[in-house]
Amino acid sequence: MLNWLLQKLPTWHREKALDYLVLTRMDRPIGALLLLWPTWWALWLAAGDFPPWKPLIIFTLGVFAMRAAGCAINDYADRKLDPQVARTAGRPIASGRVTPREALMVFATLLVFAFVLVLFTNRLTIELSFAGAALAAIYPFTKRWTYLPQVVLGAAFGWSIPMAFTAVSHTMPPVAWLLFIGNILWSVIYDTEYAMVDRDDDLKVGAKSTAVLFGDADVPILGMLMGTFLLAMLFVGQRAGLGWPYWLALLIAAGLFGYQLWLIRDRIREACLTAFRHNNWLGLVVWIGIVLALAVR
Repeated sequence: MLNWLLQKLPTWHREKALDYLVLTRMDRPIGALLLLWPTWWALWLAAGDFPPWKPLIIFTLGVFAMRAAGCAINDYADRKLDPQVARTAGRPIASGRVTPREALMVFATLLVFAFVLVLFTNRLTIELSFAGAALAAIYPFTKRWTYLPQVVLGAAFGWSIPMAFTAVSHTMPPVAWLLFIGNILWSVIYDTEYAMVDRDDDLKVGAKSTAVLFGDADVPILGMLMGTFLLAMLFVGQRAGLGWPYWLALLIAAGLFGYQLWLIRDRIREACLTAFRHNNWLGLVVWIGIVLALAVR
């Protein structure tokens, strides 16, 4: 798809543009979708119905910009680790197709674009955006000094939640923070599944993650985290006064989690990666439940 979109560019420009797009994972939209769903959960809950078009467009574009920026700074931070890991050795910086300086320039450009988008909201949302940018910038470096980088990722991915509430309703009600906590739990779940793919390589190069921390207790711990996430989302539904479509969505989400646990039971790399990608459907199901529950309320 990317090659088709870039086919009319001169060869050198096409190759460099493709490297930048791969650097920002535009060829793998799953990460952006995992950031998009909680943002849309928040927008719909903040509006109590279909959100205004302006914040919907701003935050949807912002999701893709910030996810791309996060990928650029992540590869910059991992530029010495990625060549030692089989799955990441072919990334643009690790393979020498993009320089670290270019990656920083891409990161800065995307941050500026995202900030310009936020300028069309309100003062409180603009102020919150600085914390979001800081979380996005520090996350890739946390795997050097903590086994819980997935928690920081969850905070970075979920910071769009309070921002969405302030952009739509100018307030941050308790339900916004419940949703934020729920998203951190969900992020730890799916990014641990992702980290299980590289656990052996991470142990060799000294990178830290929840997959390394949990060790052979990873599957039961993930099961407990899944239950805690569903409990947090139950509280979200209660606080927001959502009806039966939302509760049905949570029931389906529980079933999807069960399938993920079955996939990763033997800790096979390909199965863990499949479980990670499967979370896209869970985010979609919860969003549909929120939309329908608000529509019939």
